[in-house]
Amino acid sequence: IILNCLLFFAVCGLANLNNRIVGGQDAPAGFWPWQVSLQRPSHFCGGSLINSQWVLTAAHCFPSVSASGVNVVLGLQSLQGSNPNNVSRTITTLIVHPNYNSNTNDNDIALLQLSSPVTFNNYITPVCLASTNSTFYSGVNTWVTGWGNIGSGVSLPAPQTLQEVQVPIVGNRQCKCSYGAGSITDNMVCAGLLEGGKDSCQGDSGGPLVIKQNNRWIQAGVVSFGRGCALPNFPGVYTRVSQYQTWINTQITSNQPGFIAFTSTGTDSDLSVSCSTTTTTTTTTTTTTTTTPITTTTTTTASTTTKPTGKIFY
Repeated sequence: IILNCLLFFAVCGLANLNNRIVGGQDAPAGFWPWQVSLQRPSHFCGGSLINSQWVLTAAHCFPSVSASGVNVVLGLQSLQGSNPNNVSRTITTLIVHPNYNSNTNDNDIALLQLSSPVTFNNYITPVCLASTNSTFYSGVNTWVTGWGNIGSGVSLPAPQTLQEVQVPIVGNRQCKCSYGAGSITDNMVCAGLLEGGKDSCQGDSGGPLVIKQNNRWIQAGVVSFGRGCALPNFPGVYTRVSQYQTWINTQITSNQPGFIAFTSTGTDSDLSVSCSTTTTTTTTTTTTTTTTPITTTTTTTASTTTKPTGKIFY
């Protein structure tokens, strides 16, 4: 088991074809080799390969707690047209986090066991996962990928090429000023521009939010929910992967994923954020939201809607 863990640490998070900064555009083939598409039969959610036979995704992608008829497609560049590097697997095991709450979106995380292992290459490689002691300060740049909508209700145009966008971490204190203190838990991490314009969207759900450290890509989040897509003052909300190292390793007892601590440098500006918030939150309707700058009193009546079938908005 120790040798297997070292093996996946040695290969995880290495994207051999990705050597540049990205943001809001088509992703070249092989840039995000851990990205997967969940299809039934068409694309409905994303996910990330974390070893040769397991995929990490969002629990809300499986509301019926069934993976029947779902194909996991890896090495995929576009949803339409030729994809010479893709392979497909079915799912033999679906593990939804036992404490997942569909009303609050807390613990929105799930594991999928593939029907057989995949072979790693430049287009199919596992991502590293953020370990328990990782820190994500406000402003740290992250990247999110997916085939979801490019705007609320706006589908990705043909040939539906994988999208990539760069978004900064928004600290949980600041995120709570918009969504309400009870809506953002320690199991979540937020990312996006407070002025709006870049975000994950419907169809990106379950996909990875990653950060680069020492030439390795580390998954910090799983696309979970948000209010609309790329709206001002409402960053995307992601499941915080570093909270689940013990749970993941308990489920995957052999060939365990590679975990790496991401360490932020400098000072976390989120520690100085303060806001007074009165919030009424639902998960089924969209209501009027009034917000003022983060350091002043903010009154918010917000709705948080999951991103069940997603993509990148920029």
